[in-house]
Amino acid sequence: MLKIKRDDGILKVIFLGGVGEIGKNMTALEYGGDIIIVDCGVTFPSGDMPGVDLVIPDVTYLTAHRDRVRGIVLTHGHEDHIGALPYILKDLNVPVYGTRLTLALLEPKLREHKMIDSVRLNVVKPQPTPVSLGTNFKVEFINVCHSVAGSCALSITTPVGVVFHTGDFKIDYTPYGGNAMDLQRIAEIGQNGVHLLLSESTNVERPGVSMSESVVGHSLNGIFAENADRRIFIATFASNVHRLQQILDLAVKYKRKVAFSGRSMINVADVATKIGELKYAPDLVVDLDKIKDIEDKELVIITTGSQGEPMSALTRMANGEFHQIQLDYNDTVIISASPIPGNERHVYTVINKLYQLGVHVIYEKLAEVHVSGHACQEELKLIHALVNPKYFIPVHGEYRHLKKHAELAMKMGMPSSHIILCDIGSCVELTKTSMKMADHVTAGQLLVDGLGVGDVGTTVLRDRKHLSEDGLFLVVIGINTASGEVTALEVTSRGFVYMRESDGTVEAAEQEVYKVLNNYDLKGEIGDWGPLKNSIRKELKNFLFKRTRRSPMILTVVVEN
Repeated sequence: MLKIKRDDGILKVIFLGGVGEIGKNMTALEYGGDIIIVDCGVTFPSGDMPGVDLVIPDVTYLTAHRDRVRGIVLTHGHEDHIGALPYILKDLNVPVYGTRLTLALLEPKLREHKMIDSVRLNVVKPQPTPVSLGTNFKVEFINVCHSVAGSCALSITTPVGVVFHTGDFKIDYTPYGGNAMDLQRIAEIGQNGVHLLLSESTNVERPGVSMSESVVGHSLNGIFAENADRRIFIATFASNVHRLQQILDLAVKYKRKVAFSGRSMINVADVATKIGELKYAPDLVVDLDKIKDIEDKELVIITTGSQGEPMSALTRMANGEFHQIQLDYNDTVIISASPIPGNERHVYTVINKLYQLGVHVIYEKLAEVHVSGHACQEELKLIHALVNPKYFIPVHGEYRHLKKHAELAMKMGMPSSHIILCDIGSCVELTKTSMKMADHVTAGQLLVDGLGVGDVGTTVLRDRKHLSEDGLFLVVIGINTASGEVTALEVTSRGFVYMRESDGTVEAAEQEVYKVLNNYDLKGEIGDWGPLKNSIRKELKNFLFKRTRRSPMILTVVVEN
């Protein structure tokens, strides 16, 4: 058979997530017979997705071409970059490449899904030696600073030129632990020529530069000194291993024991310790069950809940529902994180409750207890200058972020014709001399609810929203089909009106149902109750709206006897 050659001189860059949104990052690069994927993340459901646990990318395009997918390369271990892997790898089991900590954070997820033995994980190091994926892609991992260790930018060599993907980054000249961003290597790659830059845009609206992680260490040091006789709690992101290390080092300095609280915090601390990213003496950390024997001044508790999550450890403490810990006036709680957009109400609710308990609370607006892990304008400009790309596509941001980043690139001299703003499903085609938008591919989002993936769609969400806003009105009718008599009629309300205090609404609704039934010949209508049900729903809908100005979901059940 004649082998078909797919090399048409075009590199396709396909965006399956992470553009026009924060989270769900996933980009595919396709050339000839090879496809590689950069990141595979989740986002969390918005308020109009009741009951949904996670939102993951729709990978219909990739599964249709699974025989050409050579691997998934990961920039770092945050949920919005690795969280969808346990779901996607079930249909697309290809090799996964990432740094040691990134894969260590992924492993518990795979173990939970009983996939740890079937997925091929490949540990890489930030070094000039690239990883070959297929015949058309070579990927070099470059160390960058971010709010999780093991973060990398990617230099991807393709037949049309180099694609440079920044991943999430900040330029920190004094990072905790001294592992600075490899600006020298990035400059070398830029000097050799970069065809396309894909750069994150999260903080493009912020002027100046992001503060160094070491600033947090100085602030926390002062707080430890000022609260020498008090018990200290610190809520932060579990994945911020450098932040955890600073807290552990301060605990040693101030002769305090440390307890971890919250499942994700305990898991990440355990994983990071096993691979050497988190270092401390074994006797420094104590089990949460043993803290009652430790004086307040000798204890610091590192906990989850910096985002006010309803079931997190700190939220349960604030609600008095954490059986191992009771907060009181001698406690200082430090929230070492800024609220993710949309979480502000949850965070400030927790802060208010902490104050009501007499707790001393310190958060970002009061002290420098958190710094962003994302580059601000001057850092983004530096990357543009060092990489000096021919073409540019901003990523990792809502549309306003992408637009602002495009404007920043134009101010630095890039022609607007060399910049494209993308959305989910966009496919950009690059040759050695051009870049243009091609036809969209199938893309979007899949909703994860419990064990179900993709079985909750628009119709189910609409019904859930209807139920949550207006409640349920259930009508159950018993009919003797031989005689045509109504043997039973029961009306039940849930979330609409309280049955015992319905002010006659339920009884009046029953009469409306009887009026409809009286207009139907119920003899022998076995199995064909559709018209009757529709008539009852229509009459009840009109009646209930006139009486209450509400429109509950109305379900009618007919039982033949």
